[in-house]
This record gives sequence, C-alpha cells and structure tokens, in this order.
Amino acid sequence: MSFLFPETPAAAFDEFLAATAPADRGRPTWTPDDGPMPALYLSHGAPPLFDDPHWIGQLFAWSQALPKPTAVLIVSAHWESAPLALSAPEAGTPLVYDFGGFARRYYEMTYATPDASALARRVAALMPATEPVHASARRGLDHGAWVPLKVMYPWADVPVLQLSMPTHDPARLVELGRRLRPLREEGVLLVGSGFMTHGLPFMTREMVEFNAVPAWSSEFDAWVAEALATGDLDTLADFRRAPGMPYAHPTVEHFTPLFVTLGAATDPTAAPTTVIDDFQIGMAKRSLQVA
Repeated sequence: MSFLFPETPAAAFDEFLAATAPADRGRPTWTPDDGPMPALYLSHGAPPLFDDPHWIGQLFAWSQALPKPTAVLIVSAHWESAPLALSAPEAGTPLVYDFGGFARRYYEMTYATPDASALARRVAALMPATEPVHASARRGLDHGAWVPLKVMYPWADVPVLQLSMPTHDPARLVELGRRLRPLREEGVLLVGSGFMTHGLPFMTREMVEFNAVPAWSSEFDAWVAEALATGDLDTLADFRRAPGMPYAHPTVEHFTPLFVTLGAATDPTAAPTTVIDDFQIGMAKRSLQVA
C-alpha cells in the first residue's frame, strides 16, 4: 500500500491543502440556531494518515458536514492521567510528537491553534469539587488530537484543548461525558479519539502492506457495531470478553474514549451515526457521531 511507503512524506496532505482544504476557509462558526454540536468517536491514525488520500477525504468531508465548532475538546488514547488534566490552553502550544520511526517531515509539522483559555475555564467549572481539573502549563496536543484535527480543521483556526483520560472504567467515562455534555450547546465539538481495533503487535508486515483484515479485527468491529445499533451499553462495557479480544486491544486505551463520547450523547442508548467503517492496515477505522 503506497501510503505506508511514500516517496514524498505527506504528499497527499500537501495536495489536499492546495486543492481541497481551501473550502474550509471563511466558513461561518456555529451559532445557537445550529442546535447542539454532536460528539464524535474517531479512529485517529498516525503520520501515515497524511499519506492516505482516502482517509484524508473521509475526515475532511465529515468536518464539512458539521457546523464549524466554537472550540474542540478532545480525549485521546495517548494521554492517560489521573486526576483529570487539561493541556496548556495558550495559543500555539507546541505539539507532542509521540511516535517514532517516521520521516523527519512529520516531526516538523505544526498546528498552532488559538487560545483556549475560555474553554479551560468552562471545563473546570463543569467538574465537581471531588474531581478538580489540573491545568497543565506545558502539555501540548498529542498525535491522537492534532493528526486528525489537522485534516478536519486544516487552518488551525479553532481553539483546541485536550482532556486526559483518568480511567478505563466505562461507567466513570460515561459520567465524564455526561458532565461535558452542556458544552455541546455552546458549539463545542467533543471528541473521543482512539482506534476501533488496535492490535499492532499481532500485525505482520504482509498484513500491513496488503491491508489484510485479521479475523480478530473484523469480529471485534462487528460486535461493537451490533452493540451500538441496539444501544447496549452493558454489553459494550464488557468489551474485555468481546470476540477478537485481547488481540483487537492488547491494551484498551484506544477503545475506552468511546465511552466519553457515548456519555456526552443526549441519549447514550440511542444508536449513533457511523460515518467511517472501513479498515487501514487491517485495523477497523469505525468512527461515529452521537446527537
């Protein structure tokens, strides 16, 4: 698959910036007349996303189908920290390049978003006294946040703040999403960022190169899709015993952001809208939104 071994790193992203991304310039920002913003769970990818024109197109089309948010609050698989913490809200906070073995180009990418201090204050105000939010002075956006958002909002003109994931307990994460739900009525896009299957240790080079989908990946993805369609949160919460486990998630941090998204829904048991449901390098990219 050419996007895994590009002659020119991020060439697909460069073409996207020149040919497609200008459609996002000047789009009006959300107003109350648009109604609450949805909450998303997205499979976020890593630097190879910038070499995959198909995935770039999927994410950008998704963002264009939504009102442009007043801000983005994102919970990523790559920041597990308790107690709750927020990334530094200042404009242009440096990124976290939490990956290795890629071309230099990806470590030179920037995403200088506007000041998000107002959102930081709102998030802190929504949390109970028993769970205060620590404000980080230096922590920037990790690749679970800036990689997909750099495609969805390529001009970095939307304030972005990252919230740490303090637990993998589904009930607690659903409750966290519920607390954050009022932000949707203020035009804030809430995002849980993970990957629907993430069994990287079990992928062979041949699987990766030819996008061969192993049974553990397709079976876990189908199980999730069925549980979501029926609003069965109890089944989803028992994900450690799902088909394909533990290969689909040898560690669970790429799946559990889903529960923050579901908690932020007006009705967490309502079936979400699946926006992306294909595979990259054998892993399920299933991504969805809830109202």
